[in-house]
Amino acid sequence: MTENANPTTTRKVIRGRPYSIAEFARKYRLDDAEAKRLFYKFGPSSTELDLLMAAKRRPPSLTTAIGQ
Repeated sequence: MTENANPTTTRKVIRGRPYSIAEFARKYRLDDAEAKRLFYKFGPSSTELDLLMAAKRRPPSLTTAIGQ
């Protein structure tokens, strides 16, 4: 294997509107530690995080689902 002599930081493309950690935690009723863990692992992309939570069968809270 050859290693890259000039490692660069790769950034994930953000799909959808970016979430804040507080907004993500509130939407899915997560505690702060779990919300931060998922946010830092998968990024702020609302599309990615919504897909993740759907796969975990965690629906958004009712108030955020109706936009209040």
